[in-house]
Amino acid sequence: MTRTSPARRSAVNPPPRLFAVGGAHIDRRGRMTAPFVPGASIPGTMTEETGGGTFNAIRAAVQRGVHATLMSVRGADSAGEMVAQAITEFGIADMSAVFLDRATPSYTALVDRDGEVLAGLADMALYEVAFPKQLRRSKVREAVAEADAIFCDANLPRAALETLTALGAGKPIYAIAISPAKATRLAGLLDRLACLYMNMREASALAALGAESGAEALARELQKRGLKAGVITAGAGPITGFDRHGIFALTPPKPRRVADATGAGDALAGATTAAMMRGQPLRAALREGMAAAMLTIESPAAVARIPEVLLAEALVLIAEPEPA
Repeated sequence: MTRTSPARRSAVNPPPRLFAVGGAHIDRRGRMTAPFVPGASIPGTMTEETGGGTFNAIRAAVQRGVHATLMSVRGADSAGEMVAQAITEFGIADMSAVFLDRATPSYTALVDRDGEVLAGLADMALYEVAFPKQLRRSKVREAVAEADAIFCDANLPRAALETLTALGAGKPIYAIAISPAKATRLAGLLDRLACLYMNMREASALAALGAESGAEALARELQKRGLKAGVITAGAGPITGFDRHGIFALTPPKPRRVADATGAGDALAGATTAAMMRGQPLRAALREGMAAAMLTIESPAAVARIPEVLLAEALVLIAEPEPA
């Protein structure tokens, strides 16, 4: 079967429109070059680039043929300028608010020499105070009305998530859980989501079950709590997905090389969402997401530029889903 690239699809039909609200900030990663020893000073290097769950995800989505508009908040500092430039470079429409007296939020991760994140520090107070008010802007209501789907993350405080999901009622709403502490902000709103992306610890926090219960038990509990569809990742282990057709599992292929695992989950969420916006069911869409995640792990950047040909090659390595 002949594959049609996102660019070609856009020329034939207007691209699906995604309105995204959430994190767009600075990611700093300290990469260790020696084995990690708790309490010790470890040699390594520090890098800085733009990131944020929502921003990373929609950058993956626009590479798959989606038109995205982003609403975030940032400071009027050099970090904010760096974020603004990255938004422009990816062709994303920017509706973000800029605060002259605040610093741009940031996330700092410590990564071991194998590319695994050991710990992260989130300096994101601006999100807590600014998002609820910004979502009451009339331009937000207009953007939601014009969009085919909504994307958000749990960097938004509970009040902002309630406002956004109410505004987006009747449209598919996709979300990233972000962290176990922030995931619980989505409790009570699960029935408003079309799909939620989370890892085992985040799913456990939302389901109020221990992670030792297993991904299938977590999926069933989240379904009972109203979540229509979800994706539960487990590091390098099998990914569990569920929708109205049941629970299934996908085993990710081993990356050909590991440069950095940062951003892989966001890439999975963005590419999967883009595929679903093009009409694919979750099972098929998640294969594209897994391919994008694998290519991100193989790249030193948290957001990899993924040509269509590389995604097609990676898709060949992704097995078909199996019933859980």
